[in-house]
Amino acid sequence: MLPTIRRQFEPTFAVLREFDRALNRAYDDTTSVGTDTFPVDVYEEQDTLVVEAELPGYDREQIDVNVEQGVLSIEANRTEKTETTDGEGKSAKRHVSERVTHVTRRFSLPSAYDTTQVDASLKDGVLTLRLPKREEVKPRKISVK
Repeated sequence: MLPTIRRQFEPTFAVLREFDRALNRAYDDTTSVGTDTFPVDVYEEQDTLVVEAELPGYDREQIDVNVEQGVLSIEANRTEKTETTDGEGKSAKRHVSERVTHVTRRFSLPSAYDTTQVDASLKDGVLTLRLPKREEVKPRKISVK
């Protein structure tokens, strides 16, 4: 008999995940064509919250990262090609266009993280955000006299 594997999540991140889903549903703009979402990983390394977002095909200039009132917003926009040419430079007829031009995600951040010290980098289509814990919430050793 094979052992059962149980995945346990910390309550903070389970609540964060549910709030993220609710927030994205609230901000969902279904009237806009070409609006979609992207996969992310959120995890904690020692005293840092790390958010990794897959944004292949987007340049640094096309990505906006904002934090406002405890909500982290990641948005990427690129212009859609309206005219297509073949290999010889002649105009080609477009039959299907499924590539997304606008993606967005929003996350409510726990108050333990310092939103003024966000480090953002983009490498190989993966946006990595690092938010350090605020000093006052980090555990400290108290010496007994």
